[in-house]
Amino acid sequence: MVEPASPFLENWHRIVAEQDLDALEKVLAEDISMGAPPYWQKLSGRPLVHHLLGLIIHTIEDFTYHREWEHDGELALEFTGHVGELQVQGIDLISLDETGTLIQSLDVLMRPLGTIEALRNIVAPQMAAIRRRAIKSGVDSTRAPAAGARTWPINRWRRSAIGQLA
Repeated sequence: MVEPASPFLENWHRIVAEQDLDALEKVLAEDISMGAPPYWQKLSGRPLVHHLLGLIIHTIEDFTYHREWEHDGELALEFTGHVGELQVQGIDLISLDETGTLIQSLDVLMRPLGTIEALRNIVAPQMAAIRRRAIKSGVDSTRAPAAGARTWPINRWRRSAIGQLA
């Protein structure tokens, strides 16, 4: 049985509101996995997920949680914010470990597509930089998707979907 998530949620809300990256790292399990747009493959490992979440926390402005659902260490947190002038709405799906203190899995669902593209354009170059540094140092523990790994073909899909609507 997983401990109730309420103490975790209090801490999580503080971490996000204060953009406390040190505390953020401490609530991520070492082998955390994260599903994030636009990656098809899940990202894994604390260093990579911590870096990505840090970038996102600093990129999405006026990030605010609204409704929350909690059951046996499983959380669904609805959020809004904006990237530049573009509004974003999404849900964080969080699975806690058996102690109820560490995030074992995080999946992020977001809309609209234009905001996901804007966020990707800001975050992707910085994610590539951490991967290059890790490879250059000979210690690539980031386990990011390899070059050429399948990512969401957002622009191609968008063009074909729009073409079908016309």
